[in-house]
Amino acid sequence: MFEPRPKILIADDDETLRQLITEALPRHKFEVYQAADGPETLDTVKNLRPDIVILDVMMPGMDGMEVCRSMRENPQTRNIPVIMLTARAPIEDKLKGIESGADDYITKPFDFMELQARIEMHLRRYLRESDMSPITELPGNKAIEEELASHLESGNLFAMCYVDLDDFKAYNDYYGFLAGSEVIRMTGRMLTDAVNNKGDEGDFLGHMGGDDFIILTSIEKAEGISKEIIRLFDERIREHYEQEDLEKGYIVASDRRGNVMRFPVMTISISVVHNEYRKLTALSQVTRIAAELKKYAKDLEGSGYVFDRRKI
Repeated sequence: MFEPRPKILIADDDETLRQLITEALPRHKFEVYQAADGPETLDTVKNLRPDIVILDVMMPGMDGMEVCRSMRENPQTRNIPVIMLTARAPIEDKLKGIESGADDYITKPFDFMELQARIEMHLRRYLRESDMSPITELPGNKAIEEELASHLESGNLFAMCYVDLDDFKAYNDYYGFLAGSEVIRMTGRMLTDAVNNKGDEGDFLGHMGGDDFIILTSIEKAEGISKEIIRLFDERIREHYEQEDLEKGYIVASDRRGNVMRFPVMTISISVVHNEYRKLTALSQVTRIAAELKKYAKDLEGSGYVFDRRKI
């Protein structure tokens, strides 16, 4: 089976050095991307989600330590390994780099073989410890549970959007698992776009597996994100159907009991749980309420969301 190559981001304002590192790293092992300053690095990290970042300390706009701190403050990027590059040698500077969240520190000039060895070492650890979905590259169940537990323990107000595709199994059976995987991959990208468009910088997006996703955000942003999800999904899902099926408006497949049925173009359902009107204290409590609301969302015609407005 094809295994995607790890994505490496080289962030340095020295174009010559960026190109030297890019050419030194084996192309059959890595996909290498570049950024020239701090803001571009953060944007690239946010949109590309690299597997590791090679980060120069001295860069225009925002230095490497600021970039690293920003990455560590964002739930979506906090676990990405960072190797700092610097022309400075004093131990104080190395300590500052480690304190900002860097995983390793290399002083210029350096040996390219040593850099590659360190990259591979940190990638092995990252891929081993990470539970990211291999399809969507989003954080998995362990990270979801940790983030949700953190929100519950803090006592701060928050909202959880539980996102689920409608009739995904029928689509998967009809078009095949490869097409189904593409829909899941598209959904992950679409949810990322929706959170970026309508959410806050620190919002969390995770993939529970299958066609289930979780978003943790503020109560104020939850409905806007939900509406954006519906808009984007209803627009993009049509690209995953054959034209003749779109014209008919349905596909024919078997339900979970084996009954042959017509299934309309896939839709998306969202249940929004929050702690504005009730105290949430346990993961099981949150997931129970989310599952309850999801039943109402799935009864809606087309894509929709249900926001818990019960004052109990």
